[in-house]
Amino acid sequence: MNQQKYPVGIQTFSKIIKQGYTYVDKTQYIKPLISQGQYIFLSRPRRFGKSLLLSTLEAYFEGHRELFKGLAADSMDLDWTPSPVLHFDLNTGKYDDPMGLENRLRLHLENLERKYNISPRFEDDMALRFESLIRSIFETTGQEVVILIDEYDKPLLDIEENRTLFEQNQRILKSFFGNLKSMDSYIRFAFITGVARFNKVSIFSDLNNLDDISLEDSFADICGWNEKELIDNFSPGIQALADKRKEDFATTLNELRDYYDGYLFTEEGSRQYNPFSILKALKKMRIDPYWFDSGTPTFLARRIKNLRIFPPAINGQTCSRDELISIGLNDRNPIPLMFQTGYLTIGKLLEENFYELRFPNREVEKGFYQELLPLYVPEVSDPFSQFYFYKFQKSLIEGHPEDFMKRIATLLKNLPYDDNNESTYRAVTFLLVVLSGTPAIAEWHSYKGRSDLEVFAGGNVYIFEFKYNKSVEEAIEQIHSRDYIGKYELDSRKIYLIAANYVSKEENRGLEYEIESLRL
Repeated sequence: MNQQKYPVGIQTFSKIIKQGYTYVDKTQYIKPLISQGQYIFLSRPRRFGKSLLLSTLEAYFEGHRELFKGLAADSMDLDWTPSPVLHFDLNTGKYDDPMGLENRLRLHLENLERKYNISPRFEDDMALRFESLIRSIFETTGQEVVILIDEYDKPLLDIEENRTLFEQNQRILKSFFGNLKSMDSYIRFAFITGVARFNKVSIFSDLNNLDDISLEDSFADICGWNEKELIDNFSPGIQALADKRKEDFATTLNELRDYYDGYLFTEEGSRQYNPFSILKALKKMRIDPYWFDSGTPTFLARRIKNLRIFPPAINGQTCSRDELISIGLNDRNPIPLMFQTGYLTIGKLLEENFYELRFPNREVEKGFYQELLPLYVPEVSDPFSQFYFYKFQKSLIEGHPEDFMKRIATLLKNLPYDDNNESTYRAVTFLLVVLSGTPAIAEWHSYKGRSDLEVFAGGNVYIFEFKYNKSVEEAIEQIHSRDYIGKYELDSRKIYLIAANYVSKEENRGLEYEIESLRL
């Protein structure tokens, strides 16, 4: 029987150690971090271990060596002299309230003043109050302080679409943390984490010596777990899950890899598993989309739709290193932010300083597509449930493309009249196929052109050609003239050619289609 304790949602290092939860040792990074510089920034997706990393650093800087017994840091040449630690956790708070950020910062200051027995000064100016607190602790203890700022950008990401509040919170952060630049002589070490690096927030514009380690090979594994760490620490749990699924260890590991692995933060780093999803899967004994279901910034999906980016084209987007490191507040392109928030990851290095990006794994790809579909078709009588998608998949597996197309045509009747365009129509069809769990390839290149969509279900292959305000005859003719069928000449599966044309004119608005079946 598996006796492991999984620290789901527990981000306090001391609690994990004292209460016997499984801990994946990351303490080997303490010395390299301190040696890296005085001010360090790390960007990683949410629920990827940043808060636990800061809690681990807090325990080290406060001198709790007993907690590190048997861990990598215990055998390192480290200075265990305790330092005052000022830990600001912005991961919690109600930031859609105009007073939300100020209240959160004020609460932190009050708690720290009580902890170090410092009388508050400048209570009407939080930036001066923070500066006074740092100076007073140094003068009282004779020790430089350590500053840990967790999820600095959450007050921005939470209200990204509320421009007025966004700019207000930006000004508060600029004022509050901007003072750090003048406090060097009182600060031993400062570590800042976030999901995104916004290039106009003063933490970055004012701290000229801030070292961003987010894309550095030497810190690629600092959050998340590589496969060796997963197997070394969680083999009993993986075996228990395999037993429940009536599979062998390797089969279950492959499924976990497909669903939760694949994050790559540098071109030379190792692939990373999402810690939150792994812990949930092993504790719940079920592989499900835990990370995506725990909350997602919907504005990213809305931006993809509004820019009319064909969903399968998200995989393969290209960005420069500079674009991935720093994001402008008014950047229209959502792709760099999708990388920093964990919805895209490095696929491969194309050339120096340019990356091809892709979805890291099935959990993220499926979850993001599920977020997209209701934006295209906001009002449907039949909710987008798993059973809803199953009916689409069943039609394809059983070789009933007529039934599949009828369902598509019915759904497309829900398209808003003012959002009636070719990109929407193609996106909805693609999303329904993929979310049904059916393997598909969009825009597959052949020697004469590229098909719109090819789907593989059961013993059937479906070749789709989409037109908009043209004709099904033109679509069928294109499939034949460009020989999309040729690659299947030696294939024993049944081939279905589906020509679909969406008519946007109000008098006969809707989907018309023609299906041709053949076995080569």
